[in-house]
Amino acid sequence: MATVKEYSVEEKLASVLRLQKMDSRLDEIQVLKGELPMEVKDLEDEIEGLNTRLSHIEDEIRGIQDFIANKKAAIKESEALMKKYEKQQDNVKNSREFEAITKELEMQSLEIKLAEKHIKDANDEVKDKSRILESAKKTISDKESNLKHKKGELEKIIAETEKEEKAFRKQSDEARTKVEARLLAAYEKIRKNYRNGLAVVTVSRDSCGGCFNAIPPQRQAEIRQRKKIIVCEHCGRILVDNDLEATVTI
Repeated sequence: MATVKEYSVEEKLASVLRLQKMDSRLDEIQVLKGELPMEVKDLEDEIEGLNTRLSHIEDEIRGIQDFIANKKAAIKESEALMKKYEKQQDNVKNSREFEAITKELEMQSLEIKLAEKHIKDANDEVKDKSRILESAKKTISDKESNLKHKKGELEKIIAETEKEEKAFRKQSDEARTKVEARLLAAYEKIRKNYRNGLAVVTVSRDSCGGCFNAIPPQRQAEIRQRKKIIVCEHCGRILVDNDLEATVTI
């Protein structure tokens, strides 16, 4: 049967430290991009929402204009009826017919006045919605201009770092395969706990390079011996000595 190679603690520490260095370089590239990817996504979502609102307003304006057209058609119909009734008035045979026609004329006159009021109110509403529409269009234009600027900045950074980022990401993926499974799981968990992504740190000026709490001399001696994996009792980060840090390169 094939034997599985047993790695020494020093080799395990070197492998996880190499991975940390690669991931830290990738983190630096993300910092360089800053909030731009999120800002670009937020602007795209906001512009999409504004365009949807714009479409709704335009539909509302078209609906009101159709309403106005219908009311204008109703006025013409009422005016035609009034002309018809006026002619009939000249040929009435009795007062009852005259009164009936007069009531019809009054009703059509009221219908015209009511339709004119509806048209006036609807025109006012169209004006209000048109102002909102123009304001929304200007907002979209401003945001599209801002989006174009931010996309340009992001694309420039991506162009400058893409080759390096791809190389480090490939190396990082390869390095992960060389880290012991339990140690890798601990490393990933620690990285998620800290914004700077540092899971492996050196002892600097007798302190943890992550949380800056003091490391006792005896503990430092054990770290330099590389006989076991030692973590900071304050922050849980994996501790390595400066000499190992200097020998591990990427």
